[in-house]
Amino acid sequence: MMAVDLPWPSPDLSPNARLHWAAKAKAVKDARRDAVIAARAAGIKRACARRASVTLTFSPPDNRRRDTDNMLSSCKGYCDGIADAIGIDDCLWDIAIRRAEPIKGGNVKFEIEVR
Repeated sequence: MMAVDLPWPSPDLSPNARLHWAAKAKAVKDARRDAVIAARAAGIKRACARRASVTLTFSPPDNRRRDTDNMLSSCKGYCDGIADAIGIDDCLWDIAIRRAEPIKGGNVKFEIEVR
């Protein structure tokens, strides 16, 4: 099993954000790049597999209520970056979502098991 920790996604990535399309595109591109860099730093390499089971554990930065679908949507750039790093398109992932206790700054942990 491989794991990588990423920072809490930028508010610009929220589906509820009302940004100009170019600003949103830049935020997604930056998140995707950051995910690839973090995955490589964690020692994650391209997998010789066709599918993956991925668990995302969300540790929000505070106790505010958050919709699960918005948290997942905010991480689309991260998912694409991890998919680039492991070489398995995220349409071939089985995804599980967990919530953890809030931590300062927030965190999203990806746990990846290739099959």
